[in-house]
Formats: sequence, structure tokens, C-alpha cells
Amino acid sequence: MAFEIFGTLRRIIQEVNTAPDLKQALNIIVQRVKRTMGVDAASVYFRDFQQDELILMATDGLNQSAVGRVRFKLGEGLVGLVLNRAEPVNIADGPLHPNYRFMTETGEQVFHGFLGVPIIQHRVVLGVLVVRQKEVRRFAENEETFMVTLAAQLAGAISHAEAMGGVNELLKEVAGSSFTLKGISGSTGLAIGQAVVVYAHANLDAVPDQTIKNDEIDQQVQLFQDAVDDVARDIKDLSLRMKASLPPAELALFDAYGLMLKSDTLIDGVLNRIRNGNWAQAALRDTIADHILIFDNMEDPYLRERASDIRDLGRRILERLQLKNNHVQKTNGPTVLVGDEVAVSHLAEIPPEHLVAVISAKGSGASHVAILSHALGIPAVMGVGDLPVSRIKGQTMVVDGYRGQIYVKPTEAMLDEFRRLVREEQELNADLNELVDKTSQTTDGVRMPLLVNTGLLADISPSLRCGAEGVGLYRTEVPFLIRDGFPGEDEQANIYRQVLEGFSPRPVTLRTLDIGGDKMLPYFPQREENPFLGWRGIRIMLDHPEIFLTQIRAVLKASERFSNIQLMLPMISDVSEVDEALSLIRRAHDELREDGIFSQLPPVGVMIEVPSAVYQMDALVKRVDFFSVGTNDLTQYLLAVDRNNTQVASLYDSLHPAVLRALQHIVSVAHAHGKPVSVCGEMAGNPAAAIILLGLGVDSLSMSAGSLLSIKWVIRSFSQQVAKDLTETALTMEKASSIKALLYKALEDAGLGGLIRAGK
Repeated sequence: MAFEIFGTLRRIIQEVNTAPDLKQALNIIVQRVKRTMGVDAASVYFRDFQQDELILMATDGLNQSAVGRVRFKLGEGLVGLVLNRAEPVNIADGPLHPNYRFMTETGEQVFHGFLGVPIIQHRVVLGVLVVRQKEVRRFAENEETFMVTLAAQLAGAISHAEAMGGVNELLKEVAGSSFTLKGISGSTGLAIGQAVVVYAHANLDAVPDQTIKNDEIDQQVQLFQDAVDDVARDIKDLSLRMKASLPPAELALFDAYGLMLKSDTLIDGVLNRIRNGNWAQAALRDTIADHILIFDNMEDPYLRERASDIRDLGRRILERLQLKNNHVQKTNGPTVLVGDEVAVSHLAEIPPEHLVAVISAKGSGASHVAILSHALGIPAVMGVGDLPVSRIKGQTMVVDGYRGQIYVKPTEAMLDEFRRLVREEQELNADLNELVDKTSQTTDGVRMPLLVNTGLLADISPSLRCGAEGVGLYRTEVPFLIRDGFPGEDEQANIYRQVLEGFSPRPVTLRTLDIGGDKMLPYFPQREENPFLGWRGIRIMLDHPEIFLTQIRAVLKASERFSNIQLMLPMISDVSEVDEALSLIRRAHDELREDGIFSQLPPVGVMIEVPSAVYQMDALVKRVDFFSVGTNDLTQYLLAVDRNNTQVASLYDSLHPAVLRALQHIVSVAHAHGKPVSVCGEMAGNPAAAIILLGLGVDSLSMSAGSLLSIKWVIRSFSQQVAKDLTETALTMEKASSIKALLYKALEDAGLGGLIRAGK
């Protein structure tokens, strides 16, 4: 068999991605595979997880009447053998194999050659792609390679189908049937609400469908035509500006763009879709996809590349449309915010009284949106890789943040059950509110101060209402992130002064500016291949001492009348960074004294977030006054897991044995020198992890205000000795799953099961 593998694959995948539904996508797969490989039959079998069966979902070459009817039990037949082995099965004469199952419904008695490959995503076999040949022959190595590669590419589409309840859709075609989505818990809790979709600007693939009324058609038509006119002017301006720099042959590209903008097929394609009831952005999305498909299917490589020009033109028009259209719906009831990649700014677009949950296709339980959701006290499910964003707008959803589970279009019976669980959760929260004025103390009298992580002045009152005993982490970067330029020294001082006054006499730990990674300042651009291992935190501040000194002077000015301040240095990976930072802090102090401002040097500590700092504790403990463990980054770096990468988010676990042993070492060395240790990562707000931190002897915990009362309940329900015993047992375990099981049982036995699952 001779064919160009990668070009063919690209064209097939493009067609599949633009298919309007699962049924057509699967039909495209089998038709293209059969034609490309020159086989007699190609079929896709889909795994029904509820029935533990493989179902024939699409075929080209077998009897069409068998689709949806032919089923194999797991391990049954050659198709079941592929699933069991989770690897290709290539047999010259299928009927001679002992696992072969004769199926009269498919008409496959005429076939001999068999090649089946599993469709796998995240270690789970979702289905099987099969080709058959009438003649007796073993398929060639390049044919098998093609099938394996195609199956790997199709795994996302098949997984998406499973998430959408695709099997039921094809077999029963029941519109309105409920389906379930699975992700990672970002913030615990239960919520019921209506989906509102947000999406990235100028991203055609992320645009959702939006039905428009007859009286809105003319408005959408005008919006589109205005956008096209704007882009045409932009293209003309670009051409004029580049005239002196480009030869005529290259300038012709701008002329080609201009012609495309006047193309009847492009303009009419969009206008027809608008008149059929879809808004301009989705009409543009589908029309551009059609044009891209035409070019992608061309044999000429040069013409195929023109697809990128079409895509670029589509993005330009979309960007203009989005300047004129607010893409977030108005809300007037419980709202579940849904998006491919929900940003912190998206949360601000929904009235707080309406926002009840967040669902994001990207991100993990440690991403900032998850952390902010936790602070808001609403459930969040992250890393829903198969989230059908464009198809769930306006749907009723149940969000279970405990299990990372989402129920779309739930039945009345499901809604009744979840309403009961929501009521129980509300009752539990009412019980927790009775703990506000109670001491955070174990049953054997050990005090565990509970502090809050914050970065907003608006958090002061809510934090105090929750019984916060101070601030364990004040994120000073927040004022920098919401401005168009660096705030001045006096402006910063005023902000810090309000925080110190608001919490006085309770302690406040200000973390020095921690930008970089996923916290970029728009007016201080950074472009890095791997920002989490790059220029961030203290590294930027030491490279820009003028920024650091301004902040330190502002902190010292703010603390002139207050003694409740501590300074904390982030992202320390080497003792020389501490020495240099301490030198700059002393310099800022001396400069203020010269100006007649006599404030005390505050205690200075470091965040332990980098593995190298864990193993330099003996040196660090001689230089600073306290330690705070940032378990989010420490876990990420110890496990080499990007906490925002959905592909590996399931590996991110702060209860991993390596993390617990690192914490044990940090506390042991610090306490040997009389220095306190706090934990300010999300681990501090995890009821199960709180038992471990208590058992390790951590001196204080800092968390989102929404977690404070839950953790206080845990602290008040255990003695430190019991926590130590559980911790010692956990430290002997080799798997995070075993540690979780141990801690969850302890919580259930203590009557605290409602903190880790739905219901009381």
C-alpha cells in the first residue's frame, strides 16, 4: 500500500473535527480509512462503559443494519481481544483464530484479513478501529502504523463522544437525554445552575452556537458586514504600509486577502447561516471551517497551505465581531460559568450573587481559577478535557465539586436528589458558622492558628467574619495585576497600610512581588518556553532592584505605626538569593531613616516552593526568621507535574509520599533551630491534609477564607497525638491513594465525612 501517511492523516482529522455531530464524524472515519487503505471494510466499535460492551457504531463495508445492534462482551471476539490487550491485533486469517466470533449480522463471513487497533486516552480503551480484507493476508507494517496513529489522533473525538452520551444519541436518538462529564475537583461543594459559556477572543474553535430570533437577524447581518468592511480597511492599510518593504509578489498576498473578503462563497455562506438562525460569530466559524476543509483536501501542497490564510482571515473578522458583541450572557439566576479555559477575569463578568460554580476544560485543582473559586466558596471542576463547550450553553447542570463530576440536563429524579444534598450542605455550613468564635485547638489543647491567603482589600471583612487570626499570605502582586503600570511607592504604602490596620493586631505576612509563571503583567511582558521554570518571583526582583526597593520602602512606610507585619520572599532556590534580598531590605531601611522615617525592620521569612530550598534548610534557617511552605508549587516541582496541564493533572497530588517526606524534613530542621513553619498552599485548606500537617507539627495554616471553618472543625475534632499516629502510618505508605484512604476513614470515623463528599 502506498500513500502519504501524515498528509492523509491531517486531512482525515480536519474532516472529523469539522463534522457537525458524532454520527457524521464516525462515518467520515470509516469511509476515509477504507478508501485510503484500499480495504474491503472499515469499522469503529465504541465502548459502552455502563454495559461493559463494545458496540458497532459505524462501518463502510459491513451491513449497515448491524450498526448499533452488534455487540461484543469485553474480551469476546477479535474486537474484544484488541480491547483486552490494549494493543494492535494483526491476523492474516481471522476465522482461524480461537477468539474469532462468527457474526452473520455484519456479513463478515467473507472476510479473512483482520487488523484492529485500540483507541486509547489516558490509559483507557475507548473503542476499537478495525479494517478487514476478503483475501487472506497480514497487513503491512506501514498500514498498522497508519491505523495506530489515526486511532491516537481520534481518541479525543471518541472520548468527547463518550462524554456527550454519544452511544445513547446514536442508538436511541433521544434529544434532551442527560449525560455526565468527568474532571478534576478544583473546589468542593455542590451547585445547580444554568450554563453560561465564555470563550477566548479571536478563537474560532471556541465560539459556541447561539440561536437568534427573527428580529435579531438584520442586526447580526449588519455586524458581520461592518466587521468585513473593517478588516478590508485593515488589509488595505497593511498593504500600503508594507509597500516600500515588500516586493510585488509578496504584496499580492494582501490583494488575495481582499479578494477573499469579496468572495460570494464566504460572504453568502455566513449570511445564509445567520438567516438560518445562528449568530454571526458561529456562522463565521462554520463557514471558515468549510473553506479550510476544501483547501486541506487539495493535493497540491501550496494550495493546502492556503488554508492557514483562510484561518487568519477568519480570526481577523471574528476579532472585529467580538469588539461589537458581548460574548457573556446576561444572567438572572444561578449561573454555572463554563469555558474551554476560564480566566480569572471571566469570573468578574458574572454577578457574585448569581455565580454558583465554575467548569473549565483546562486547568487543575491548583490553578488560580480553582483557588479563587475556593475563596468564593463555590464548587469548581477543572480539566474536563472533553467539555463540549459549544453545545451546552443554557443547559441545566449539576456540579459535584467533591468528585469532579458534572451532570448535564439532569433528570427530575437526579435534581431531587441533588437538591436534597444541597440542603444538607447548607445545613452543614450553618453548623460550621457556629465555630467562628471558637478557638482553633485540638482535643488535647494544642493551638493551631488559622490564617487567610488574600490579595484584596475587600477580603478583610469576610476573613475576619470567618474567624481568621491574621494573614498568612498577602499576595502583593494583585494591585500590580489590575493596573496599567507599576503602582508608585506611596500608592503601595497606602494599600499595605489598610491591610495592616484592618487586621491589627493580628499578624500579616506580606509576600514580596511574585510575578511570572502564570501571573504576567501586561505592561511588563515576558515570553518564555517554560515560564514556571523561568524568570519569576525573587529572580525578577533581584534583576530589577529598583522595583524591589520601591516595594520594600512602601512596606516599611506602611508599617511605621504597626508592628503586625512580616515579609516573605517567594521562589527562593539558593541561599545567595536570600543574602542579596536581605541586603536590599536593609538598604531600603537605611534610605528611609535618612528621610526621617523610622520604622522597624520586620521579621523576614522565605517560601519553600522549590526542591533545592528543601535541601538547603540547614543554611536557610540561619538567615531568616520563619518559613512558609507553598505546597502548590512544591508539589508541582517535586513531582514534575505542570498543575495546569490537564494531560497530567491526575498525577498532581500534595498527599504524595515524596511531598509528605519533604514537609517532614522542613519542619524538623526549622524546629531544631526554633523557627516556626506555616503552610500557605491549598494543602492547608484540605481537611484530609490538615490531619497530616497537624501531625507533622506545623505551627500555623493559611488558606482561603472559605476553607477556614472546615479546617477548624477538623482541628477541634482530633488530638495532636492521634494526628501524629496517623501521620506516622501515612509516612510508611508508598502510594498517595493509600494515604487518602487512611485519612478519609479517619474523617468519616470522626463524623466529618461531609467535608469530603456531598451530604452530611
